[in-house]
Amino acid sequence: MRKELTITAESRDSRGKNEARRLRAHGSMPAVIYGGSGGPLPVAVNPKELTRILNSKTGHNTIFNLNVGTEDTPVMIVDWQYDPIKHSLLHVDLKRIDLNQRITVNVPVITQGEPKGVKVQGGLHEIITREVEIECLPQEIPEQFAIDVSELMIGQSIRAAEIPMAGSMKLLSNPDMLISHVVALKAEEETVAATGVEAPAPAGEPEVIKKGKKEEEGAEPAAPPKKK
Repeated sequence: MRKELTITAESRDSRGKNEARRLRAHGSMPAVIYGGSGGPLPVAVNPKELTRILNSKTGHNTIFNLNVGTEDTPVMIVDWQYDPIKHSLLHVDLKRIDLNQRITVNVPVITQGEPKGVKVQGGLHEIITREVEIECLPQEIPEQFAIDVSELMIGQSIRAAEIPMAGSMKLLSNPDMLISHVVALKAEEETVAATGVEAPAPAGEPEVIKKGKKEEEGAEPAAPPKKK
């Protein structure tokens, strides 16, 4: 999705770990611009500004302007690296975007509503796929696809082919790819699968208890009383 947002970057000549550390010490970070008519261009950018883009609703599908010197170039974030401990952004790869050329992107898929198969039939709604791949013009990249699942009953599903494409959008993912479905609950099988313990067998016939004191197993029967 195209946004009227411009971020300033500075070109850099040197590379390597020492240069990266120096940039980060001054509140910046290394990045590289690829694609288009120009070759790879190393730049330094503000990590906070790119973190805000990655955390926005459009995320890495956001197209924004990168200003290097006197030139503004539409770009997208195509790869990024986080510090595993501090979770701060360490490096990004940016791709030059021709606004008149179709591009390939992955778009999130969300479901809306509670299926009737869950409310009425007591089934389970499973979400299988959370994004699909499409091709479209840069300015027509959707924020997400929202799919209504409220009419789904047990045994029914939504597949990628049912996602509506608008404008220049073309689905690249397999049309038969399962997005979500409603399945029947099998309580006993799920319990065994989850615990590994089978349910106890049903009780047998009730034991008939005779009147009188029960003899201990293995003991000799008591002698009858002697007659006087």
